[in-house]
Amino acid sequence: MGNIKWIFVLFSLLAAVSLMGIAISISLQSILLAVGSFAALMVVMGFGFKTKKRYREEGRL
Repeated sequence: MGNIKWIFVLFSLLAAVSLMGIAISISLQSILLAVGSFAALMVVMGFGFKTKKRYREEGRL
């Protein structure tokens, strides 16, 4: 529990906001908003895993 990696905190918050967007789009019955939120979630999760892999390879994790 040494240092906080703030980039991962940002990725997790963005993913949570994307999940909330999906929930809101379901309540509004908006397919366009749901698709956009799902795409944003996939992009954020992809960048998060990519960054984690890079950090691990560099020995920063």
